[in-house]
Amino acid sequence: MVWKKKHKLSESYVGGALVDSRNSKRRKEQDEKEESTGNSSPQPDAADIYYEEDGLQRIHPYYHKYATHAKGRWVGRSIFAVFSQEFRDRSADYYEAAIRQGLIELNGTKVEPTTIVRNGDLVTHYIHRHEPPVGTAPIRVVADNDVAGLLAIDKPPGVPVHPSGRYNYNSVIRILEIKHGLADLFPINRLDRLTSGLMLIARNAQTARAMETDFRAHRIQKEYVCKVRGRFPAGLVVCDQPIRVVAHKLSLNCVDPAMGKPSVTEFQCLAVSPDEATSIVYCRPKTGRTHQIRVHLQFLGHPIANDPLYCNEHVWGREMGKGGRLPPSPPRQQQQQQPSSVEEKEEKEGEDGDYAKEPMGAEAVVENEEEEEEEEAPSDAAGDGPSVRTKPKKMVGKRDNDPANQPWLPLVQRMEEWKTRQELVDHVGQSVDTDTPRLCTKCATPMYPDPTPDELSIWLHAWRYSGPGWTFESSLPDWANEASSLIDSVKYINNSTIKKDDARSSPHSPNVE
Repeated sequence: MVWKKKHKLSESYVGGALVDSRNSKRRKEQDEKEESTGNSSPQPDAADIYYEEDGLQRIHPYYHKYATHAKGRWVGRSIFAVFSQEFRDRSADYYEAAIRQGLIELNGTKVEPTTIVRNGDLVTHYIHRHEPPVGTAPIRVVADNDVAGLLAIDKPPGVPVHPSGRYNYNSVIRILEIKHGLADLFPINRLDRLTSGLMLIARNAQTARAMETDFRAHRIQKEYVCKVRGRFPAGLVVCDQPIRVVAHKLSLNCVDPAMGKPSVTEFQCLAVSPDEATSIVYCRPKTGRTHQIRVHLQFLGHPIANDPLYCNEHVWGREMGKGGRLPPSPPRQQQQQQPSSVEEKEEKEGEDGDYAKEPMGAEAVVENEEEEEEEEAPSDAAGDGPSVRTKPKKMVGKRDNDPANQPWLPLVQRMEEWKTRQELVDHVGQSVDTDTPRLCTKCATPMYPDPTPDELSIWLHAWRYSGPGWTFESSLPDWANEASSLIDSVKYINNSTIKKDDARSSPHSPNVE
């Protein structure tokens, strides 16, 4: 293996090429520079990265480079001491071996475990990464208008929009870049990883800014379809309960009449299952709050039936948060066994349980600069919103310290404990009681089992978006097919829609019929 010495913060080694995974524009400029000098590095081919097996799209394990300059507290300590004491999610034996093999470097040079870290040193860690698989459903291009500079796609469930956490190549942005040759993209509305449906992506910054302005001015109508628990009431149902964030890292939101932001969602039942266990519901959010549709449905007593966050009886109890009611708090004695604040907890252990103030560990020395895994933090309804950023905004701690959140702390604690248990089950692949996890033979990383179909999706689909002079529509998912004959009767009528032939006359009117 030949490593290319480039002092970038984040690169991936795949198919014989180091690929900068942070900034496609910088990568493009670097490629143009290398072509002009005749020293071009080959870009990875999709076949070198992706393969399908057992109904899942998988990524060949690869090395990924993280780099950062030495923190003040690292100076004067050996490189081995820094890694073995700061990052506890790998064993000391692993870090010693990684240093000796050149997977941990100082200033691009192989060093000994006893080498002292000095002020200004560039610390690099090459991680053997195992990305989680996703479904094999392709990203369908609904429309690609070069003149308007706008791309519309139908995102399959289970695929995150941005490279984040354990996901890099199995993300919408990277798949479009590598499989479709579409680079320099600006997602306008983001969807949560588990949510499927329509996504609008600008091909240039000018279009992204114009579309973001339309979103913020509420000139864009959003239409969703979902499958909820129970028999949903007939007729138009409007929920106008204010919403606010309770715990940023968990992406947990709640109805709060006193402190929440104004939020309005319209619902209409389309179909009810014969046993009345579930209903297909049409949703039209009039405002854009994080998880707005999901929170409002929970408040109405009809959460999305497979929502792991808001339809989780282990966390919410039998009432499932209906009417904004919280489940009973655990016994006081049990609460006292837990740290009384985030600060106390983080003094005892790192935020990810690695007994370090910065949870960077095996995911490298700058993993805390990467974005969180799982749910992104979008600014629009149901987990989507306008953004010209190519990556989601960074999140804060697991729970806010706002005194107004005190009544929610027991529930947040139960959610954290439930997520921790699920992650532990995933790590060992069987149960929390087994002590024989499957390990990678190359890097000794615990291997996650394959996700089940239920773990790759949520029954929430972004169906249709309409704006000044344009309308985009995606196909209904299989679980909503029973409502396909009824949904046209309730959909928003875009009176400003223009003919397809006229779409090219305006850079922001890419109509699709």
